[in-house]
Amino acid sequence: MSEIVLGVAASHSTLMNTHWAETYHKDRAERFRDALGTARNALAAARPDTVVLIGSNHFRGFWLDLIPSFTIGVDECVASGESGTPKGPQPVDRELALHLAGDLVERAGFDLAFSARLQIDHGQSHAIQYLLDGLDVDLVPLVVNVFAPPLPTLARCEQLGRALREAVLAFPGGRRVAVIGSGGLSHRLPWPDWREPHGDDEEFMVGAWRNGRENWQDYDIRRREIIRAAEASLNPEFDDEFLTWFEQGRADRVTGFTTQELEKTAGNGAQEIRTWLMTAAMLDHAPARRLAYEPMPEWLTGMGVAVIDPAERTERQS
Repeated sequence: MSEIVLGVAASHSTLMNTHWAETYHKDRAERFRDALGTARNALAAARPDTVVLIGSNHFRGFWLDLIPSFTIGVDECVASGESGTPKGPQPVDRELALHLAGDLVERAGFDLAFSARLQIDHGQSHAIQYLLDGLDVDLVPLVVNVFAPPLPTLARCEQLGRALREAVLAFPGGRRVAVIGSGGLSHRLPWPDWREPHGDDEEFMVGAWRNGRENWQDYDIRRREIIRAAEASLNPEFDDEFLTWFEQGRADRVTGFTTQELEKTAGNGAQEIRTWLMTAAMLDHAPARRLAYEPMPEWLTGMGVAVIDPAERTERQS
């Protein structure tokens, strides 16, 4: 049988790579970066064979011609490499990935999409860059749709996390598995609802999402300009409350939000906390340890890092 040895949840921002020099809250930025390093060291100490990497899509790996709610990579996986993130083929644990895809259908009733040639973007490769730096591990990439409504509900994401846990534990290959959830916390991107764009910038964005499969790089300069022109919209109070739930092993409380309520409270980018919720569920909602929280308006995002070590709960119970 296999075991889940650690969970890590962390925010991502490519502005760490491209605009570090323009970052004026350097103390906050350095604390967040240091927390990523601490989480990376915890992963190294846990000695995983494989990492289930749960992340979002920013329309550089999926486009509006096909948007599944959940997609698991079962063979080839290529990172798009935008904004200084890793580029090119990534190692996939094909045996475990195929087991998860099959087990979720046959035993848990989840009809996930799968890809034998998955392209990921910084929604996952940012974690590869900072949390898996120098670690010799294979991946099972799982992409969650958080930006192209209709989105999977928070409750459905939590249920999938629990089903993934059971599928991992049932795998006979004896894997040591870690889980990473990448995304969040509160932030608002200048992205339209693709069903109802307003104005030139929103029309441009939706056009990029519809037509960018073969030439997404051609849209990137203006995309970045639109994002850089946006005003920050953070909700540190919500972020702190959610992190407190995470620490208490009660992340499932966020399932009380509808998709619309979550966006109103914490921005469209907060939909990425689905990846944190799924990570918590895969760790059976063991209490987490908060490593950092830094509101970063110049990165448009509330940046958090937390670690879930199931051994710590076992020690407290004994």
